[in-house]
Amino acid sequence: MGKRKRETAERRKEAMKSIAYARLQDYPTSPFKMRLVADLIRGKRVEKALNLLKFSTKDASVPMEKVLLSAINNWQNKNESMRIEDQDLFVSEVYVDSGSVLKRLQTAPQGRGHRLLKRSNHVTLVLGNMAAPAAPEQAEVEEEEVAEQEAVAVEKPAKEPAKKKPARKSAGKKAAVKKAARKSAKKTTGDKEAGEKEE
Repeated sequence: MGKRKRETAERRKEAMKSIAYARLQDYPTSPFKMRLVADLIRGKRVEKALNLLKFSTKDASVPMEKVLLSAINNWQNKNESMRIEDQDLFVSEVYVDSGSVLKRLQTAPQGRGHRLLKRSNHVTLVLGNMAAPAAPEQAEVEEEEVAEQEAVAVEKPAKEPAKKKPARKSAGKKAAVKKAARKSAKKTTGDKEAGEKEE
């Protein structure tokens, strides 16, 4: 192994030490069926995810529940000083990859054989903490971004309030002409009605 590969592998190991996760490999169910269960619990709090899996009617929920319990135990082993009840744990990542496929034949009519694919899958579940403080590097980056935005705001002069455009005179004249026409129409109809009454 080269020096660069060894260094990246060590960095990856150090990063994984702080992450609580669990894996299930080569479980004999199709990945499609397992993904339906994985979609149920992705992003949910641990307590709610356990309840969903416990009362789910899908067969794949049983191994998924075991993986979730294993991830919780791994988190407790890595954070012995903390109580899990005080933490706000949730399922931050859960993904299902396809595993090995067993190819078998099933007898079919007229001497033929139909191919059967017995699929398997690998499940990876990662826990996260909603109440966890931001990493120091990330906090520094966020502070720098805020400082840059404030500097840009100071440099830009305040925008002048938009001036109201004067109303067009022609529109005002048209409205006045229409009003006058309505009044004259009312007067003429009123005069006609009065004349009819006199007769």
